[in-house]
Amino acid sequence: MPIEYQGSRIPTCYATCSIGHKESHTLPLKLKAIADAGFDAIELSMPDILAYGKMLNGKEPDLKDYDTLVEIGKAFKTQVEEHNLKVLMLQPFANFEGWPKGSNERKDAFERAKGWMRIMEAVGTDMLQVGSSDAPGISSSIDDLAGDLSELADLCAAKGQRIAYENWCWATHAPNWKDVWRIIEKANRPNLGLCLDTFQSGGGEWADPTTKSGLIEGLSRDELESRWRQSLAELSKTVPPEKIYLLQISDAYKMEPPIEAKTSDEGLRPRGQWSHDYRPLPYDGGYLPVQDFLKAVLGTGFRGWLSIEVFDNKGPEKYSDMLEFSKKAMASLEKLLQS
Repeated sequence: MPIEYQGSRIPTCYATCSIGHKESHTLPLKLKAIADAGFDAIELSMPDILAYGKMLNGKEPDLKDYDTLVEIGKAFKTQVEEHNLKVLMLQPFANFEGWPKGSNERKDAFERAKGWMRIMEAVGTDMLQVGSSDAPGISSSIDDLAGDLSELADLCAAKGQRIAYENWCWATHAPNWKDVWRIIEKANRPNLGLCLDTFQSGGGEWADPTTKSGLIEGLSRDELESRWRQSLAELSKTVPPEKIYLLQISDAYKMEPPIEAKTSDEGLRPRGQWSHDYRPLPYDGGYLPVQDFLKAVLGTGFRGWLSIEVFDNKGPEKYSDMLEFSKKAMASLEKLLQS
């Protein structure tokens, strides 16, 4: 259920990829735990669709077998309806924008997008999350990046769908909120907006998993704090609230020892490695300025969706029960809004 905040009711959401840690934690049981904790909606993660397909059919479907994925999506929709949940968004759609014109990668990106749009229709959501690309070799031109997003937005508009574009703090060319906002402004489409994230901004502009301090180094602490405050003030002043489609909420652990300042064998940059396993709930061991960022977003006038998206490798040690974990998540949102 929504949380009361200054005369408004803030709707709440929970990403399905952020709950459950063993095979018995199936998608239907995840939905029950999320609904029983009082959440209004879910972000549906593609890996959960694949796992649900395996549960239904005895084998995991191919990621590009869209006919099968659509049928799985239709079956999933009945589960969501049973729990009176809304599917806010399908995620995470990665490495879409910036490929050279005429390249196989660009052709593949648009084919994937069209397939995901079919799945969106099947599960009953109108929103696709696109993360700012971390692929090497993509264009750094804002015209190219915005052009791809505007072309995708037009495809989505024909189906009554929209795009929530998120800055991933390890992205190749758009790691900060300001970067993706510039691209959104350039693309200039009514169905293209922001997916903001406390981790992606706090972890990109203020913190650093590769340093002993856990903070961005090479400047004084006063200068770091000043730059962070300036970024928050600019967000509050410049971004219209209607262009923020949701705010994802998580914290991060300070890395001890720090992550090595190099790309992993899997091709993931340090902040990407950090993101995948070290993002707890607020008030659960992290150190990012989560509340600062939330206040800046609320300062725009935004009163929309707050969504829990955590990736906590310590979670199984702390919470054996999914309902306990989802209730803790709801309590963390309530505390953030009351503070």
